[in-house]
Amino acid sequence: MTRTPDQDLPSDDAGWRERLSPQQFEVTRCSGTERAFTGEYWNNHEKGTYRCICCGEPLFTSKDKFVSECGWPAFSAPIDKQADGKVAETPDFTFGMRRVEVTCRKCGAHLGHVFNDGPPPTGIRYCINSASIELDENFDPDAAEQAEKEKDEPGKGE
Repeated sequence: MTRTPDQDLPSDDAGWRERLSPQQFEVTRCSGTERAFTGEYWNNHEKGTYRCICCGEPLFTSKDKFVSECGWPAFSAPIDKQADGKVAETPDFTFGMRRVEVTCRKCGAHLGHVFNDGPPPTGIRYCINSASIELDENFDPDAAEQAEKEKDEPGKGE
């Protein structure tokens, strides 16, 4: 999977429905949540880079994935190591709860939520739906992180 150019992303629900499975559409375009312990990646330990299922944007790496026993893939940080970078964080008060929703900054896909109960050093747990991401085992986590750093350096980037 590679990044999808912005102009090739669907502009309406019909286009997204053609591109995504019913569960992927429900999770990413309707802010749904897959059942705990059912997603493809909650117990996955393969190395690679996790990309947005909708647009292919690299979002998380296996280096930041940890076992949280919450039933969903959990990451201590996004690929660019910053809040409101590759992922956007927005207050979410649905269902009478106070949470912070995580979405893909590039295409707006709902990914999951972020909590302040993760392991050191960040203390953060990005709780992400498997249906919203795809593991790219060919995109080495170290190379992905280096590419993100170089994009921010003057004179480098895409």
